[in-house]
Amino acid sequence: MSSSVERALQILIELASGPATISELGRRLDVHRTTSLRLLRTLEEERFVRRMDDGRYRIGPRMTGLAQIALEGLDVRAAAAGHLRELGAACGHTVHLAAREGDAMVYLDKVESRHAVRMYSRIGAPAPLHATGVGKAVLAHMPQAERDELLGEPPYDRYTAETRTTREGLAADLAEVAGQGWALDDFEHEEFIHCVAAPIRDAAGAVAAAVSVSAPNVVVDRDRLLALVPTLTRTAAAISEELGWRGEPAVRTPSTP
Repeated sequence: MSSSVERALQILIELASGPATISELGRRLDVHRTTSLRLLRTLEEERFVRRMDDGRYRIGPRMTGLAQIALEGLDVRAAAAGHLRELGAACGHTVHLAAREGDAMVYLDKVESRHAVRMYSRIGAPAPLHATGVGKAVLAHMPQAERDELLGEPPYDRYTAETRTTREGLAADLAEVAGQGWALDDFEHEEFIHCVAAPIRDAAGAVAAAVSVSAPNVVVDRDRLLALVPTLTRTAAAISEELGWRGEPAVRTPSTP
C-alpha cells in the first residue's frame, strides 16, 4: 500500500472517532502538517471529509453514504459463516444461526455436531419464539407491546413439560435473559435437547439474529453446556461487529462448578 493511501486511511479512521484539527491529526499520526493538509484537501474535494467553521475536520457525506451502502448490503448469514464454523470446531456441538421472520424464528445456517448423537433441524425450518434459545434471545430485547402482539394470547403452545406457556412465566424468563446477555432453552422445545443462545446486533444496536449451541442431554450435561456461554457470547459479539455494531455486550457469565 502506498504511504499516501495509508495515511489517508489513517486520517479517516481518526476522524471516525470525532472532529480534529490539522495539528491534532499530525500529532496523532506523526505526519507533517504539510502532508496532512495535502491529504485533507484531496479528501475534502472528494467529499470524504468536510472542514467545519471552527477549522476542524470531520467525516464527510460521501464517507457516510458509502458506510450506509455497505451496511445495507451486509448479509447476516455471510457475515456469520466463518464465526459459526469456528464455534462449531471449538465446542463440537450443533451450532445454529437464526433470525425472526414474522411470528417465528427461522434457521439461516447450521454447523453439525461431530458427535454420533445429533439433533434434527434444517436450514429454513421455523421454530417457536417462546420455546427456543434463539427465540428468547430475540424476544428479550423487544418492546413488551411488540412481543405480546407476536405471541398472541396465552397460554402459549406447549412442546414439553418445561415450555413457558404463561405471559408471567415467560416474562420472568426473558427479563433474566436481557440481564445476563444470553438465553437458555432448558428442554423447552424438545425433551432431550437443551441449548444456549446469544443475540446478534446490527449497526444500530438492534437485535437482528441469534446464534446458539445445542446438544442432547446424553452428550453434554447442563454444567458443561453453560460452560460454553463465554465462547458463545464472544462469537455473537464478533458477528455483531461484522454487521457494524461497536458496542460492548453486557454479559453475565453463569456460575458452574
